[in-house]
Amino acid sequence: MRIGLLFIFLSFTALAQPAFSQQHFKKQIPAGNYSGICPLGDNLFAVVDDKAPTDGFHVMRLVVDSLSERITEVEYMGYRSSGLPNRDMEGICYHPSTRTVFISGEADNEVFEYTLDGQRTGRRLQMPDFIRQAEPNYGLESLTYDSCRHLFFTATEHVLPGESQVRLLAFGDDLTLQRQYLYQPDAPLSPKHLYGISALCALADGRLLVMERQVRIPRLKIGASALTRIYEVTPADDEQLEKTLLVEFKTRITLFGRKFANFEGLCQVSPSLILLIADSQDRYKGVLRDWFRLERVSPSM
Repeated sequence: MRIGLLFIFLSFTALAQPAFSQQHFKKQIPAGNYSGICPLGDNLFAVVDDKAPTDGFHVMRLVVDSLSERITEVEYMGYRSSGLPNRDMEGICYHPSTRTVFISGEADNEVFEYTLDGQRTGRRLQMPDFIRQAEPNYGLESLTYDSCRHLFFTATEHVLPGESQVRLLAFGDDLTLQRQYLYQPDAPLSPKHLYGISALCALADGRLLVMERQVRIPRLKIGASALTRIYEVTPADDEQLEKTLLVEFKTRITLFGRKFANFEGLCQVSPSLILLIADSQDRYKGVLRDWFRLERVSPSM
């Protein structure tokens, strides 16, 4: 009887797996605290690590088969360091016209520009002073560049003290603040859940994706869960952004499964696919993994 019940449980678990399975590459990719990702072209991706020894970014080669919707080739290309101290790098985006990347840091709440070999150029987004009010570890978590509008978008992970909504900031190619939008994040599922905006992604068709996550980790770790929701918004003339849910899934740690993933990075890899990357806390105690996940997005209407 017990064997039969176990077989039924395992069969149900297999049937309940999400359509898009997660992938990890233990041998090809070093353990990390990956928190942001952006495409550089030619299957190359820049990835930031908020616990890296120095300020900079990793480069990985990832080949995505759009037919099978799987990552089929992986190669680690090394770390490109500025030689400066780590500043809790969280978001990264590529700026096509200058062939540079911009990286947001949560420790200093700044967004600096870097050459593709990892050196700072001396330029940065002209961040307004009120961003300094962000609570520790809840500052600038996300960053993306919108090639349609020629705008950088960034936001704090949490609402600023004394406010009720997150400010989504838009900066022009001249690096100055152009617009501010208001975004209402989901309320925490419980007082024990860690929550907030973990990533932004500007799609090639002009839409903007906002990734929110809710994480709960019990003391014994078994039963830990992470709920990921990806919303679509369309920045326009209105200050208030209306969001539409596009993707929702949950990952867990169970007695039989270790697919728990705290996804912090998001980028577009094809007109219909987005790529997520998780922070494994350096593959914590051999339980967590550096998960990659592909999700489908419908074309704009």
